[in-house]
Amino acid sequence: QVQLVESGGGFVQAGGSLRLSCAASGRIISINTMGWYRQAPGKQRELVATILRDGTSTHTDSVKGRFTISRDNAKNTVYLQMNSLKPEDTGVYYCNADITSALTLGRMRGDYWGQGTQVTVSS
Repeated sequence: QVQLVESGGGFVQAGGSLRLSCAASGRIISINTMGWYRQAPGKQRELVATILRDGTSTHTDSVKGRFTISRDNAKNTVYLQMNSLKPEDTGVYYCNADITSALTLGRMRGDYWGQGTQVTVSS
């Protein structure tokens, strides 16, 4: 059973910083793309950033220059460093990962989500 567990959300004033972490656990063989999504109240979930196993990353335009995604392959963990936070960054942040895991017989590749962590930015 593969699990993603997020941490690091919280309440911060505009201009502040937070660092989110998401650790994958289970019978993991490999992790391909990892990413962060967010969902603001009343809005659809949107992609924030993604990172490949080799470290190649992309960030949505609204967070470029403020957020940085990174990962530690040895720890099966992805991070999101968020600086210069704005009230419009408020929402629930979810991590996502494309993971190949071991089964009793064989292996399985699946798309997994964390439980979400709340980020609230006050003006």
